[in-house]
Amino acid sequence: MKIVQMQKEPIDVTGLLHKSGTVEDGAILTFIGTARKNSMGREVHYLHYDVYEDMAMRELDKIVKHAVETWPLTNCIVIHRYGRVNIGEASVFIAVSVKHREEGFAALRYIIDTIKKTVPIWKKEHYADGSVWVSERP
Repeated sequence: MKIVQMQKEPIDVTGLLHKSGTVEDGAILTFIGTARKNSMGREVHYLHYDVYEDMAMRELDKIVKHAVETWPLTNCIVIHRYGRVNIGEASVFIAVSVKHREEGFAALRYIIDTIKKTVPIWKKEHYADGSVWVSERP
């Protein structure tokens, strides 16, 4: 099973976890990126993600297709939010299921790292005294 989505609504992490694996899998690995309260010494009130949705979906599909072709994944789920994301909410959910964890860890790292580099999604942090577009941090 492969699920790739962009959505404004909060991500149903629990529901997606239940869909993530099969009885054939030895590992279900997840990455859940969340909006944190403090960033670079400033208190964040919320995040806002802008997206070029058509291109983002094409890029996400390409990333997932490559992951499924490269590693023996049973399932691969990638959901990314856009619009407003409140503190503590998930902005991205990635789950891979696989027979052996090593392949799953490699696939998961490839997916999130490639999303950050190639998918046209831009993050803005909002503070009490303004906002800043955030580029990739080390």
